[in-house]
Amino acid sequence: MVVTTLRGLPPLKGVLFDFGGVLSREGFRGGLYSIARKNGLDPEPFFHLASDLIYDTGYITGRATEADYWEALRRATGIRGTDADLTGEILPRFILRSVMIDAVRSLRRGGYLVAIASDQVDWLDRLDERDHFYKEFDRVFNSYRLGKGKRDATVFDDMANALNREPGELLFLDDNAENVERAASRGMHAMVVANTEETVEELRVLSALPGSAS
Repeated sequence: MVVTTLRGLPPLKGVLFDFGGVLSREGFRGGLYSIARKNGLDPEPFFHLASDLIYDTGYITGRATEADYWEALRRATGIRGTDADLTGEILPRFILRSVMIDAVRSLRRGGYLVAIASDQVDWLDRLDERDHFYKEFDRVFNSYRLGKGKRDATVFDDMANALNREPGELLFLDDNAENVERAASRGMHAMVVANTEETVEELRVLSALPGSAS
């Protein structure tokens, strides 16, 4: 079920957080917009094409490499720059939101399972090497490691099964409304994150209630 508030929900046992746009600032979109502008391209259609290509190449699900992805994007759009230059436009823009990490810690102390549920590539591992956030979570679900992304709604079944929880015992948070709809279609409670401060206030409702990881 798609929800707009966490008040009045049945007892939950776990919370799954998207990474870019929820736990951190969204670096992918910002980086791609910058690449587009530097190459004289319209940022919005470039972003959508680049988002599709990260799926179409198989990079998002671990079936292709970063080099494969950038080469495909160069061929499709004519952009210039080394792989390192292009990735360097993206990774620094992922900046952890300390208030969200604090909320994760509060939920975990309250007995909730907490997990990352991200459509990311091996960049997520590099970001963890920089910022050391994996340790805050019980599980990290990364499409690159799972071999399946959030455009496939059954990935939410896989995550619930891996956590040994019913979908209705889990809350999924994402800034992408389509992902939220897919999670809800599989029985999870799901909420669009449009404002970090408002989301943190909502999570305080859960933090005040005992979760159950058993």
